[in-house]
Amino acid sequence: MKKTVLAFSRITPAMAERLQHDFTVIMPDPKRGDVNAQFNEALPHAHGLIGVGRKLGRAQLEGAGKLEVVSSVSVGYDNYDLDYFNERGIALTNTPDVLTESTADLGFSLIMGCARRTAELDAWTKAGHWQASVGPALFGSDVHGKTLGIVGMGNIGAAIARRGRLGFNMSVIYSGNSRKTALEQELGAQMRSLEQMLGEADFVCIVVPLSDATRQLIGARELKLMKPSAFLINIARGPVVDEAALIQALQDGTIRGAGLDVYEKEPLTDSPLLSLPNALTLPHIGSATAETREAMANRAIDNLRAALLGERPRDLVNPQVWKG
Repeated sequence: MKKTVLAFSRITPAMAERLQHDFTVIMPDPKRGDVNAQFNEALPHAHGLIGVGRKLGRAQLEGAGKLEVVSSVSVGYDNYDLDYFNERGIALTNTPDVLTESTADLGFSLIMGCARRTAELDAWTKAGHWQASVGPALFGSDVHGKTLGIVGMGNIGAAIARRGRLGFNMSVIYSGNSRKTALEQELGAQMRSLEQMLGEADFVCIVVPLSDATRQLIGARELKLMKPSAFLINIARGPVVDEAALIQALQDGTIRGAGLDVYEKEPLTDSPLLSLPNALTLPHIGSATAETREAMANRAIDNLRAALLGERPRDLVNPQVWKG
């Protein structure tokens, strides 16, 4: 008898077809009524869950008595109560690596967009304000030759650093829990304390996972350490930055601008960020390319299939629960 897989977000027909070779697949459908009700009704039958964007912990999964694995189509896993998963022996998998380059592309596009004010000046041009050559009030900032600061030099941070150093001749400095000697040799990167790095960098790019240690890592104090000409780029998680403090810093000119793909509450609505010309706001699209999302989906399916068929998944977040 086939095990049952329940999708907790929309999956493509191609994903469903792959899964249906081995499992009974349940996909809640808005056309059939309340999606949450459909999910909760199917949950007691599910051996595996696949999807992204739903908080899952004790309150949501107590009725999932058969559950063996949750396969998240994402790298970050702060939506999941890992302590509860470990208590229950539920495996959690994610999709690292496959989105590194696409997310780094997006991070560097925020650097470029902030520096050259592309969204702001696109709107200005379309509004019919271009009557003569632009003056100093609309000038941007150079990117080449500047200092790029990376908060969290993991795979994505390193990919952004390579773009900056090799493509734009930027000096690279970084803060983190450990030295990256190979990257220091490759890129001439130098490690700094967070405080030192904030004071030196022209662009501060945040690429750390969300945890108790990184929640509101960047607040009013840290923003005041930055240069008034500097830009903050956040492609990590919204709560890593104190959003109210960032808004104040942008309004006061404490820093020159910010490029944001993530926010404390998503979707972003009714926020001062939406009306600030020095805030470039994107709708959490770090991995949102057709190629990367397909690769993430396939990786998540591979992880799910392996776990439910008794093989150790490639991307096991909590290996201590694996008894295979």
